[in-house]
Amino acid sequence: KKDMVYSRLARRLRALNQSSFNDYLDNLERNGGDEWERFVNSLTTNLTSFFREPHHFPIFADHLRKIGNKRPIKIWCSAASTGEEPYSIAMTVLETFGADVSNVSIAASDLDTNVLATAQKGIYPVDRLDKLSPERLRRFFLRGTGSQEGFAAVRPEVKRLVEFKRINLLDSSYSVKGPLDVLFCRNVMIYFDKPTQYKILSRFAPMMQPDGLMFAGHSESFLHAADLFKSLGKTVYALAGHR
Repeated sequence: KKDMVYSRLARRLRALNQSSFNDYLDNLERNGGDEWERFVNSLTTNLTSFFREPHHFPIFADHLRKIGNKRPIKIWCSAASTGEEPYSIAMTVLETFGADVSNVSIAASDLDTNVLATAQKGIYPVDRLDKLSPERLRRFFLRGTGSQEGFAAVRPEVKRLVEFKRINLLDSSYSVKGPLDVLFCRNVMIYFDKPTQYKILSRFAPMMQPDGLMFAGHSESFLHAADLFKSLGKTVYALAGHR
């Protein structure tokens, strides 16, 4: 994807008044500092939407109902982007359990600090909400007025469910701790080769509850990690040997 990398890094060169990619990378290696974060943020892809790949959410809700109040429920959204996915998860939790969600925690992480800042604010242009039902709009969002007209904010009861943090999936350990009942890892593994995917999945597996579910993106397949996770269909996975 040389064209994509070129166009994204060219913005950093223009911002720093540099004309050579070699000079930029040399300077990054020598004096990176905050520029490393900007470099990473430039290269990350953040395509997302509310209730993207909607077939997953009824399966997720059924799983929540099966657990009920037997134990605290831990959920990790590992590619949170600008927040639409973790907030969709939180809305599903509220639709499933009503107001009593004291036993549910949702961790949401991303590599890109810019998108995490947007996610934490929870404010979106109204055209980003056009696929949501009127009922969900009324229940989970506050319409902006005056200077905020044309925007909508996620209601506090939805935001309270989600804790955002920066995590690099290539790190040797994660600040999110198991056991996880649900792991959303959708549309991020496509950016890794198969050995790297396997390494990440081998870190995920010990974090899962025996009956936990992992949701993957529509174009992702983990058949090469069949000793760790097995497919339940519809890009939903369970621990191998547990289901």
